[in-house]
Amino acid sequence: MASTPAQRPQWGTRIGFVLAAAGSAVGLGNIWKFPYIAGQNGGGAFVLVYLVCIVLVGLPIMLAELMVGRHTKKDAIGAFIALEHKRSWWQTPGWISVSAAFIISSYYSVVAGWTLDYVYRALMGRFAGTDPAVVEGMFGTLIADGSRQMVWHFVFMALCLAIVISGVQKGIERWSKILMPILFLLLTLLFVNGMISPGARQGLEFMFSPDFNKLTPGSVLEALGHSFFTLSLGMAAMITYGSYLKREEDLFAAGLRVVILDTVIALMAGLAIFPIVFAVGMAPAAGPGLIFKTIPVVFSQIPGGAILAVFFFLLLSFAALTSNISLLEAQVAYLIDERGWGRKTATCTIAALAFTVGIPTALSYNVMADWTFIGNRSFFDSADLIASNYLLPIAGLLIAIYVGWFWGGDEEKEELMAGGAGWVYPVWHVLIRFVSPLAVAIVLYYKIDEAGLWAWLHGLLQ
Repeated sequence: MASTPAQRPQWGTRIGFVLAAAGSAVGLGNIWKFPYIAGQNGGGAFVLVYLVCIVLVGLPIMLAELMVGRHTKKDAIGAFIALEHKRSWWQTPGWISVSAAFIISSYYSVVAGWTLDYVYRALMGRFAGTDPAVVEGMFGTLIADGSRQMVWHFVFMALCLAIVISGVQKGIERWSKILMPILFLLLTLLFVNGMISPGARQGLEFMFSPDFNKLTPGSVLEALGHSFFTLSLGMAAMITYGSYLKREEDLFAAGLRVVILDTVIALMAGLAIFPIVFAVGMAPAAGPGLIFKTIPVVFSQIPGGAILAVFFFLLLSFAALTSNISLLEAQVAYLIDERGWGRKTATCTIAALAFTVGIPTALSYNVMADWTFIGNRSFFDSADLIASNYLLPIAGLLIAIYVGWFWGGDEEKEELMAGGAGWVYPVWHVLIRFVSPLAVAIVLYYKIDEAGLWAWLHGLLQ
């Protein structure tokens, strides 16, 4: 049994952990990506496949990460040192996941800064009654302005720093209890507005009408990949948050609550966004185009759009904030646990480094627009490719393999049964040993093939 540090922080309440972990999982991708890919890949058919993937892949790996964290009471790197030894190869998933957290936090802060900029524009009434062409062009103006992006990047990182520096209970848990209920309230208001709008029926059909003709092998892979990425897996957050859990907590029940909250919020987001998009006769678009172009134009054309715009971009900002504080905490925990740093020094150092590394992201579409990196991608797109497509699935795959095959003794069984969920263990053990690793390996292979790396490697060998 791993030793427990005497002064290890703990979550003050069960709901505090659930809201913090759900906040980590609920990010910008839940607001636009899930609803969009669901509509484009078979609607209800895709949602069904996604839910199956969550049960078979996402939840088992989440439980594995929480178990490793709670058992060792350590950060993601220190956890594997505690389970093995200082020279063990099994430190690798810890290092990969912390590295992924650092890369993602650096560019995620810039994107979150865009949402703060749009909160400001909405509060100033820049969308209401403005010509749609002008509203649509605001995003291009924003990303062309590196200085403006860096200001908002700094503001957002400072907000994250202020929360993480206050600690687990007084900072992360306290603010999760404030931000997550507000986020859910804002989402509920937008959801109700969507359901009473003229486009409600089209929105429901777009997301939930099963179209099995659109459900291709690629759709299944999309569902597999999203079920993994949406839960903040492979980025050290869940191991770190798990390390603050009390021994008597039921890990299965806690993990299940996080999964349910994450999925409900993703579904509600789609039913808040797409009905009003269809109501004004616009076609949905993916990614930043939907959030920063289509939606603001819609708000400029509908009654009460000025208020709805403020609610919507506040919702995005809160989702980004709760996600990024978990990424910062995962890195801060390493410096505290393994390097003996104080929380203030560790938090300020990580925030400063993440801000600095995020500067090229803010400059990717202006000053550095002609600079290309991996496969002629911008710095921003290259960083996202490395972290999201490779580091996260590799870390998740290694964690699943380690916990399923190499974690010695009955320690993982004891962790899962500690809260009274012993009946879950046999099913979970089969999933973590066979199903989850295979599924993540398939997604990883697909991502590598999609990026053309197999062809690149083949060319090198010839």
